[in-house]
Amino acid sequence: MELADAVRREVVVLDGGLSTALELAGHDLSDSLWSARLLLTSPDAVRAAHLAYFLAGAQVAITASYQASFPGFARRGISEDETARLLRSSVELARSAASDVEGQRWVAASVGPYGAVLADGSEYRGRYGLTRQELVRFHRPRLEALCEARPDVLAIETIPDVDEASAVLDVVRGGGVPAWLSYSVRGDRTCAGQPLEEAFAVASDVDEVIAVGVNCCAPEDVAAAVAVARRVTGLPVVVYPNSGENWDAAERAWTGDGSGFAASAGEWVDAGARLVGGCCRTGPEAIAVLADELAARS
Repeated sequence: MELADAVRREVVVLDGGLSTALELAGHDLSDSLWSARLLLTSPDAVRAAHLAYFLAGAQVAITASYQASFPGFARRGISEDETARLLRSSVELARSAASDVEGQRWVAASVGPYGAVLADGSEYRGRYGLTRQELVRFHRPRLEALCEARPDVLAIETIPDVDEASAVLDVVRGGGVPAWLSYSVRGDRTCAGQPLEEAFAVASDVDEVIAVGVNCCAPEDVAAAVAVARRVTGLPVVVYPNSGENWDAAERAWTGDGSGFAASAGEWVDAGARLVGGCCRTGPEAIAVLADELAARS
């Protein structure tokens, strides 16, 4: 079954933060390539993290390509051909993990924002000072490489502003590969400060977009965003917020309590969410609780 068909029938469980699962397994991700580095150095670890989420109840794995890009790998002396292979491998590793479990599973190829490649927190600000065409030139080759591996969907995620979303959709439009568009938000606006009505509207005329929503945000920001997304686009909504803890950039540490992450899932589903998972600080254990919560409602 195509993912687009599945979400019209049922709520689909996404995985949690890939970096969280990798760190729980003992991997050091203090690197500008973040989890994408393990595509090069420890691909088996990436596969194992995807498998852990599938075994926890996730139906969709989001690949390790969030911070993977041609410029980022080039800074490590990696050729364009090898970079394209690594991007394709991110999809192949998730697909391989899915083959170890029973039941329908899907692979979402992560397309992170330009700001993630800068590794300086820019993905939570946007407004990089680049033109639309420069953003298109950055995103096109990585999208092409990912699409060559035939993912079930492109996860255009953690996008901080409408300008970048529009540029990425320029590349996606007409390509025939399904995609979801997910913004990073604060309250009722994108991280760059635009109203969510404007943000979601850019996806309304792109046939490839099967869902819109938010991720890498506070759980309390989700329900209102779902309502806006449904009203503006009429599309299924994708949500995968953080655990509820807060990142202290000065101390480089997480603070707060994320134990209640899954408790709000019913509210999100009632508001119209159809793809539900977690982002930062939500590991396989949190996704297992989420999957149980959603199963109990069906």
